[in-house]
Amino acid sequence: MRLASNDDIAAAARRLDGRIVPTPLLASPRLSQTLGLPVSLKAENLQHTGSFKVRGVLNALLSRQERGDLPRGVTTFSAGNHAAATAFAANALGLPSVVCMPHGAVVTKVEAVRRYGGDIVFTDDLLGTCQEIARDRGYELLHPFDDPDVIAGQGTVGAELVRDAPDVGLVLVPVGGGGLISGVAAAVKATLPGARVIGVEPVTANAMSHALRTGTPAPLPHRPVSIADGLAAPFAGEHTLAHVHKFVDDVVELPEEAILPAWWELLDASKLLVEPSAAVGLAALRSNLVDVRPGTPTVLVLSGGNVAPAGLARLTEAV
Repeated sequence: MRLASNDDIAAAARRLDGRIVPTPLLASPRLSQTLGLPVSLKAENLQHTGSFKVRGVLNALLSRQERGDLPRGVTTFSAGNHAAATAFAANALGLPSVVCMPHGAVVTKVEAVRRYGGDIVFTDDLLGTCQEIARDRGYELLHPFDDPDVIAGQGTVGAELVRDAPDVGLVLVPVGGGGLISGVAAAVKATLPGARVIGVEPVTANAMSHALRTGTPAPLPHRPVSIADGLAAPFAGEHTLAHVHKFVDDVVELPEEAILPAWWELLDASKLLVEPSAAVGLAALRSNLVDVRPGTPTVLVLSGGNVAPAGLARLTEAV
């Protein structure tokens, strides 16, 4: 299996130039002081559609356009962020899109898909419904994470990160299906092989840890559920598992109860609107799941900022 190379990620950056937001790397004096580490935040919540996902989808479609095989339409499955990114990217290239979403998906993410022109099918069988739509309409099923072009697009997060933090020693990345950490780790290790890249996922939605333990990206034996809904992938992918094996130093599993206080702390310290998925890196540090030497330059990748008002109300009640 061919893994994402520095050349692949550089080519993705060229395709995406002018189409995405080169998101800022923001120093966090408050977190730095309380953690005893120079902490910076890679603010992908400021990206188009409110998450990193648009990088991967746009690169995948633009790559297909370069190769002369741009599909007549796209379908995908997602709890939200990839769904919105697919609708946004397809609309930008003049393509129809159909997104399969689970019942009970976060309302702001549902609204975003519609705002960007995507059609929604609510279903309990996300993959099966997508496959049926692709077959019936002649669309391409664009995988949310297990696609080499998607991974290379997500790698541009890592390329920007090492450009802005050439001394980074630790990068903490939220993990769902593994597309983000696959691309980020490939980019970081290509430039800074001594830097550690660690993934963080909820123990209640631990598709990548399950894949690492079993040696295969088989579906989880339980339905993944977490307040960090953006990380609730039902399985990892063959490509993402291979990237994690090659480039990632560790993947840690976070107790669900650690996410809410870290989310509030991150909101309060950064003054950024982020979703719970973006807070798992901080939660891992607060839970002492990551062994880090004091003074190590550390980057927390904030994966997205699409949070529903009901979620914020729940947070307000809890603090």
